[in-house]
Amino acid sequence: MLLASMDWRDDGAMTRGRMLRTPELAHYVSGWPRPGDVGMIAVSAGDPVGAAWARLFGDDDRGYGFVAPDIPELGMALVRSARGRGAGRALLVALVAAVRASGAPAVSLSVEDGNDQARALYASLGFLPVGREGGSDVLLLRW
Repeated sequence: MLLASMDWRDDGAMTRGRMLRTPELAHYVSGWPRPGDVGMIAVSAGDPVGAAWARLFGDDDRGYGFVAPDIPELGMALVRSARGRGAGRALLVALVAAVRASGAPAVSLSVEDGNDQARALYASLGFLPVGREGGSDVLLLRW
């Protein structure tokens, strides 16, 4: 599912091999699960259709949506056939609840320019922009 999150345009530009050879991408899943990692999978008719996860990063190993070492960074992906049907919202709401229950003060993420469907979902749940990195916004949800 990490690959699906990096290739949300479905243009095939990102491959599994390239993703795993790229340290700034591979660190989202390497050594999974580490203490503090939270993740869940959405299933439809017995098949995985989406996943959402959150992981803490340090100042020396920042993710694209890094805000602070005590704020986990969220990632999520849905297969194309599951998009626009409520699965993403349900997955995101469940993951945010799990992160909140873990005691974290907030959760962050990165969303690329052009990913308007995801951006609208995040905004509808209260995520606010707190930074910009290249062609992406860093969003934060505090509680």
